[in-house]
Amino acid sequence: MLMMFLQFFIWGSWYATGGNYMNAHGMSGVIYLVYLASPIGSIVSPFFLGMVADRFFAVEKLMGVMHLLSGLFLFCAPSFGAVNSTVFLGFMFLHMLCYMPTVGLASATVLHLAGNREKEFPVIRVFGTIGWITAGIIVSYVLQGDSTAAPLYVASAGSLLLGLYSFSLPHIPPKGVASRISVREVLGLDVLKQFTSAPYIIFLLGLFLISIPFASYFAYVPIFLKSANISDPAFKMTFGQVSEVFFLLLMPWFFRRFGIKWVLVMGLIAWAIRYGLFAVAAPGAITWMMIAGILMHGACYDFVYVASQLYIDKNVALPFRAQAQGFFVLVSYGVGQGLGTLVAGFIFNSIMSGNDGAASQWQTFWLIPLLFAVVVTIMFVWGFTEKIIDKPKQQL
Repeated sequence: MLMMFLQFFIWGSWYATGGNYMNAHGMSGVIYLVYLASPIGSIVSPFFLGMVADRFFAVEKLMGVMHLLSGLFLFCAPSFGAVNSTVFLGFMFLHMLCYMPTVGLASATVLHLAGNREKEFPVIRVFGTIGWITAGIIVSYVLQGDSTAAPLYVASAGSLLLGLYSFSLPHIPPKGVASRISVREVLGLDVLKQFTSAPYIIFLLGLFLISIPFASYFAYVPIFLKSANISDPAFKMTFGQVSEVFFLLLMPWFFRRFGIKWVLVMGLIAWAIRYGLFAVAAPGAITWMMIAGILMHGACYDFVYVASQLYIDKNVALPFRAQAQGFFVLVSYGVGQGLGTLVAGFIFNSIMSGNDGAASQWQTFWLIPLLFAVVVTIMFVWGFTEKIIDKPKQQL
């Protein structure tokens, strides 16, 4: 629980303030690039680290080293890059290259230690959400740091603390055989064998596609709120994490009542509703609609991303589970959000006449991810069936 708290405290400290910080320091045109650091970190590292954790080294030691490095790079980003966007982006890229693999490793740790995963994982994972909420309250409401470097320094301190703490986590030895490393293992081709059935392919495709509109949320909603003269935007965005706590605790009941397919479908529908609220609210800067859109975050994130992690863990053979969680990070946070970040950055820079944008421009901006989410939902409803997937053998 403490590990999960710190894991997402780090991310939550700067992720909702990064756009306004860069806007205030003359980097509005490259805001999307700092959020591209997260997908690139997700693409480059998880396969390798997941394979290493599965076969060679204890998960807690890998997490400790990666968090210490990511905390150092976070500290350097505002210290040396405040007046140079290239230097700033360079350190943020190094930070996320180290941080993103730990998202999958942290989940693999919890899933390894939990008894009843569907019941216990959401309860433990909720402490990550509490960590994100706590970070938002500290950096935005207490420190009033939405446009300052304070969130980055707070995140750095959290990362260094978790790096040291990770070495005290329960020991999780590698499950596989420490055989010679092949190119196919480094590229993750072995774990791809676990995702060859038609339902898996539809599942991964839906996860990938919904991650594209997700990329516009944390990068541009804080700027959207500020343009509507809503104070402490990062603090307001923690309301979404509060709703995440609610949906996480209800998730076991939803699994029992509706099954994985309809939990995922409800999450996809929530994305469409959220962007619809933002689009309708934009012309008149309707505050309650904007807040309602933020409050949809619990269903959007938990019913898609957390549910997907549980689904993967149940349907992947034991020796490949940590690597499969890395594959989840690659598909969703990596390729999906990477493409979405580039698209959102292009749209923002194309339609917005100023740093904050006009109301009509914001409406156009939010209509695009709304339509995309609707298409993905329809595809998933018609194409995904969970019942024909066989439970994997424990040994291959």
